[in-house]
This record gives sequence, structure tokens and C-alpha cells, in this order.
Amino acid sequence: MVTRTTTHPVLGTRALNRATLARQLLLRRVPRAELSVTDAVGQLVGLQAQNVRPPYVALAARLADFAPGELSAPMASRAVARMVTLRSTLHTHTADDCLALRPLVQSGGPDRELRMFRTGLTGVDLDRLAAVARELVEEEPRTMKQLREALAVHWPDADPFALSVAARCLLPLVQVTPRGLWGAGGQVALTTTERWFGRPAGPAATAEDTVLRYLAAFGPASVKDMQTWSGLTRMRAVFDGLRPRLAVFRDEAGTELFDLPDAPRPDPGTPAPPRFLPEFDNLLLSHADRSRVIARDEHRNLTWRGNQSCPAFLLDGFLAGTWRLTEDAGRATLTVQPFEEPGRAARGELTAEAERTLRTLSAATSYDVRFEAVDA
Repeated sequence: MVTRTTTHPVLGTRALNRATLARQLLLRRVPRAELSVTDAVGQLVGLQAQNVRPPYVALAARLADFAPGELSAPMASRAVARMVTLRSTLHTHTADDCLALRPLVQSGGPDRELRMFRTGLTGVDLDRLAAVARELVEEEPRTMKQLREALAVHWPDADPFALSVAARCLLPLVQVTPRGLWGAGGQVALTTTERWFGRPAGPAATAEDTVLRYLAAFGPASVKDMQTWSGLTRMRAVFDGLRPRLAVFRDEAGTELFDLPDAPRPDPGTPAPPRFLPEFDNLLLSHADRSRVIARDEHRNLTWRGNQSCPAFLLDGFLAGTWRLTEDAGRATLTVQPFEEPGRAARGELTAEAERTLRTLSAATSYDVRFEAVDA
């Protein structure tokens, strides 16, 4: 039996905000001499990658003097790759995480997604499906369309789309390059992690090690926070087993928070420069209670268009608006849409950060920063 004390130190919202920003490399851009791009991807336990550009935008906000080619290079050399992992969503991960993290989070995402398509898989032996699909994609990378067509030959009565989704859920499949490279086109084509990296998958990451990595990247955090990020359930026992190794706090609502004892927890008054984040940035998605970065619920709603997340920016460490980048005839324009009109100093800081973002992400010969009201 675990005895829980009620005397743990309380961390306010700004304290949690600054601690999380520090772990996410968003208080200070890290020089390349301190942290390589590949190591940054590993330290952050992957980057959301539903679209091609977000991982590049995410790193531009976090690393000093980042250039998009610095992520394209390890992707081309297979040091990092894109695959479905956490919550059955696409992430850019290191090769090690592709091979080890996917088996651990299988039940928290891919298995759940697979259950949504079972009605289209009546009479399909899933073990045989996995074996046939593996042979197909290891013979040569296949698009989802090619995979559907090839699998339908074996199961003509099944739903072809469900067959291809099942293959993606059952097997650890990576998107092969040129998909995912900066400035390169290419359809999504898939092969197994084993074939792409030239080594076997696993052993699976342990729940204990993954909790510690999560706290290093997102802490201090609750059990529910970690479950939200990973998609896994029943993690309380894992946290309790780690309790002697962890620092324990509470938030202002009394929720128990865990952290690594020596992890950075900056003073709540530490300045937090503006940062332009991509759609689906992990900072905004990886806690059950997101008040540490989203001060008002209505702000969160303004960053979504249906099921599509909008690129967003932080001001004083909190979600403060959306933005978009457009390019035409050699001119790039970054349009800033704040939720509330910023003061003169904040507007100047946002403009400087927007210009930096433009120089990093656009090859245009001229740049423009504009402010307008957020879309209702």
C-alpha cells in the first residue's frame, strides 16, 4: 500500500508553464554545439508530423541557427523517420524510438484504431494479413493504394480501405523518403522499420523508462497527463513504482504531479520569448490539463478548424494567437493573428520572432509581417 502525503509543494500555473517550456527548449534556443537535431528529436520523444512541415517549424522554434536541411539530412540517412506511434498519430522519431517506442505504445493507439475498422475485416485472419502485408512492403515500399489493391486480391470480400489500415496498425511501418524531406515531393510509401533501418525491432521500451523520458520532456506532470500523451492506460502503478525516484508536487487544484528531481524548474518570473509553433505541436497536446500553456479554453477552440490544428504562437509562454505563412512571386508573408491586441513591446517582439521564422523557413527574397484579427 502506498501512503500519499498532502504536504507536497504546490506549483502554480506560471511555474508549470516555465518548467514545461524549459523542457521543450522554448525558453532558450539551444545552440547546435550543445544538442544535435537528431538528439533534440530524441530528447523531445518525437515531433508531431501529421504534415511534412510541422517538425521543421517545431525545431526552428527550439534550436539556434536551425536550417531545414539539418532535419532532412538525418531523415535521408535514416537516423530519423516518420511513422505512426503515440495515439496512432504520425510522429518524426529517431531510429531507436521507431524500433523501441512503437511496440510499447501499440495498445494505446494502433490497436484502438484497428478496432474501429473491424466491421470491414470480417473473416480476415489478422495474423495472416500482417504476414502478407509484411512480405509486400518489404519486397518494395508500397503506397496505401498499392497496399489496398494487393491485399484485396487475398481478401476480396473485405473492405479494401480497412485492409490497408489494418496493415498499418498491425505492422511498424515507416514512411520512406523522399516523403518528409524539406522541399521534396513524393507520395506516402511504407516499409517496415526492420527493412528501413536494417535491424530488428525492439526490445520494446519499458513503461518505466518512457515515464522518465516523458517527465524530462513535459514535466512536472500527472499520471493522467502522461496517459493523454502516450494513449496508454493504467499507468498509476508505474508511477507508484517510480515514486521513490521522483519529486512529487501538487498543482493549485490539488492534483499530484511527478517530476525528475534534478529537472529544470525555472523561476515563474523567467522571461519567455515569443515562439511560433506548427500545427499539432506537442507542447499544446501532451497534457490532460493544458492550462499550463492555454490560459483560456476559448483560445484553444480558436486554434482548430474542424479536426485541423492551426499554427499557433506563444506570448509570455502562453498560447496567444494563430499565424500563417504564404509565399507568392518571391515574397513571403507571415500573418500574425493575436487573440488580443498586443502592447507595443509585445508587438515588437512578435515582429522580430516572425522575421526570424520567415528567414528560417522561406527561401523568398523579400519578407513581410502583418497583423490581423483572428478568424472567428
